[in-house]
Amino acid sequence: MCGFAAIVSLNGGKPGSGVVARMTALLAHRGPDAEGSWCEGAFAVGFRRLAILDLAASGHQPMHSADGRLVLVFNGAIHNYVELRQELRSLGHVFRSSGDTEVLLAAYREWGERCLERLNGMWAFLVYDRVARRIFGARDRFGVKPLYTWRDARHLVFASEIKAIRDSGVARLSPDRRSIARFLLEDRLDDSERTFYEGVTQIAAGTSFEVDAAGRLRTRRYWSLDPARGDETEPVREYGALLDDAIRLRLRSDVLIGVQLSGGLDSTSIACRMAHHWANNGGNVEDLHAFCYLSPEFDETAQIAATLQQTRIRQVPLEAQPGELWSSVERHLWHQDEPVHSFTSVVGYKLMELARSHDVRVLLNGQGADEVLAGYGNFFYDYWSELIRARRLRAVRQEIRAFAAVQGGVPRRIEARAFAIAVQQLLAKLPGYSSLSHVRRRARVAGDPWVSKEVKAHWEAGREVAPRGLDGALRASVEVASLPLYLRVDDRNSMAHGIEVRLPFLDHRLVNFAFGAGPEWKLSGPYTKHLLREAMRGRIPEAVRAQTRKYGFPTSVAAWFRGPLFEPLRDLLASRVVRESGLWNNDAVTAALEAHRRGERSEGPRLFDVAQMCLWLDGTRNWPIQAANGAAVRSG
Repeated sequence: MCGFAAIVSLNGGKPGSGVVARMTALLAHRGPDAEGSWCEGAFAVGFRRLAILDLAASGHQPMHSADGRLVLVFNGAIHNYVELRQELRSLGHVFRSSGDTEVLLAAYREWGERCLERLNGMWAFLVYDRVARRIFGARDRFGVKPLYTWRDARHLVFASEIKAIRDSGVARLSPDRRSIARFLLEDRLDDSERTFYEGVTQIAAGTSFEVDAAGRLRTRRYWSLDPARGDETEPVREYGALLDDAIRLRLRSDVLIGVQLSGGLDSTSIACRMAHHWANNGGNVEDLHAFCYLSPEFDETAQIAATLQQTRIRQVPLEAQPGELWSSVERHLWHQDEPVHSFTSVVGYKLMELARSHDVRVLLNGQGADEVLAGYGNFFYDYWSELIRARRLRAVRQEIRAFAAVQGGVPRRIEARAFAIAVQQLLAKLPGYSSLSHVRRRARVAGDPWVSKEVKAHWEAGREVAPRGLDGALRASVEVASLPLYLRVDDRNSMAHGIEVRLPFLDHRLVNFAFGAGPEWKLSGPYTKHLLREAMRGRIPEAVRAQTRKYGFPTSVAAWFRGPLFEPLRDLLASRVVRESGLWNNDAVTAALEAHRRGERSEGPRLFDVAQMCLWLDGTRNWPIQAANGAAVRSG
C-alpha cells in the first residue's frame, strides 16, 4: 500500500526530476518506509512505500523486470499473490522477492492486460514499457485504490492523490464550480469521474488504459458486475465458504493486523472469522486488535462485548472528545483533498490514528456489505415495489407485516407508500417523465434558502438515476453512490496514517455471487443481508446476528453543535472565510444555527457542510464563486 506520481512530457519535453520529487514528498504519509524515482526520456515516476509484505529492499519500487524492459509502480495489494507466484514459477518465472509487487510485474509480462482477470485484490498501477515507450495502467474493479489524472498541452500527470497534482508546480488548479454546486444543492459526492478541481479526473473503477509515445490516452472498461449463479441448493454454505476464503487471503501480512469493530453484522462477521483463521494457523488471537468507536447516544457495547468474549481479540476504544475531533477537521480535509459526507469521516480519521499509535499497519473492515447485500433501510422499498410490479401482492403483504412486527410502523401505511413508489417506477417509463423530474429538481434547487445565487448559477442537473427495483438500486449503490464515496474516504483516512485497509466483502467472487442470488437472499421480513445472517448462524454472537437495528458509524454531531462545539462553529460561521466565500446566504445560515441551538430544528449535518466547505476552500487558496458584490475574492 503506497502512493505514486508520474509525469509524461508532451511535445518533446523532458520532465524535471525535481517535480516528481515534490509530488512524492506530498504523498509521504502514504509511504513512510521508502522512496524511489526513475526518469527516462519523456517519462518520470516517483514512489513512496508502505511496507506490508516483504519488508526488505527487494520489495522497493519503482520495480524493474528481469530483462529491464518494464518499470512498475503499484499501489495496493494482490491478495492471491501466493497462488499466482506458484503458477508463474511453473511457467518459468524466477522471483527475487517474497511480496506481491514482483508477482504483479511477472503476471503482466506473462499475460499482458489479461492479468487483470486473475488478480484478487485492490490496485492502481502503471507499467512503463521502455522499448515501446508506452504506459499501461489499471484501477481495481471497485475503485478501492485511487488514481487521478490531469493534462495540459505540455504534461500528462498521474497521482495517487489530488494534492500531488495541485501542489506540483506543474498544474495551476482551481475549484470546480459545478462539483461544488452539485454537492451543496444535492449532496452529490464521488458519483462521477469529476473531482472538486477543474481538469482533474479520476480513472474509473474497473478501467485499464494505455498512453502511447505521443501522449494519447485510451481507456477500456475491463470489468463490470457479472452475477454468478452458484450452488442454488446450498447458497448459504457457498457464500460462507467464499467469505472465509476472502478473509483468509486478506490475513497475509508481515506486519501487525487488526479490525475495525462495531456492534454490527459486517465487522462482527469479519472479526469472528478472522480470529478463527488466526487461531487455526497457530496465531495468538490476543495479538489481534479491535479498534472501536463507542458513541454514548448509540450504545453498541453489549454487542461488541459479546464479540470480544467469543474471539478474545483485544479491544482498543477511541475516546476522542468533541473538541479534539473539531481541531482535527482542517488536517483531515487536507488529507481528503475534497469535501466529505459527514462528521463521521473525522471520527474515522482519528480511529486510524489510534490504530497507527498501536503499530498496527493493516486493518480489515466491513465496507461494501451494505451496498452489495442491501444493508440500508431504503432498500426495503425497492424490494417491495418490485414485488408489487411483479403482481406478487400476497408476498409483499407478508413481507411488510413481518417487517412492521419487528421494526415498527403501520402495515397499511407502509404498503401504501410501497404502492406509490411502484406507480412512480411505472410512470418513469412514460415520455416526458424525465423532463418533469428535471423541472422538479430545478425548483428544489432554486428554493434552497442556504445556498447563494452564485452557486445556483453553476448547478447542472447531471444524470439522474431513474426509479428502479432492488437489483438496480444495489448496482447504483456499488457503482455510483454510495460505495465510491466511502472507499475514497476510507482510503484517505487510513493512508493519512500509513495504514492499509482490506475489504473482504469486496472480494469480486463474493460480490458476483451475491448479485447472482435472488432478492429474497438480500431482504427477508425485517432483516437486511439475509444471506450473510444465515451464513453466520452459529459463527457469531446471536445478539449481533439477530438484531435489526442499524447504527452505521454514528456521531453525536447534532448534540455537539448545541453544546461543546456551538461556539467554535459560531465563530467560524462569523469569520471572513464564510462571509467572503460567496457560497452561502449568511443570514439564513446564522438563523439556522441559532434555531438548531434552541432545539427548534436539527441542522447538524448541514452546518458541518458549511464549516467543511469553507475550510476546504481556504485550503485551496482560491475562491470559486463571485462575492455578493460581484467582485472576485481570493484567499490571501
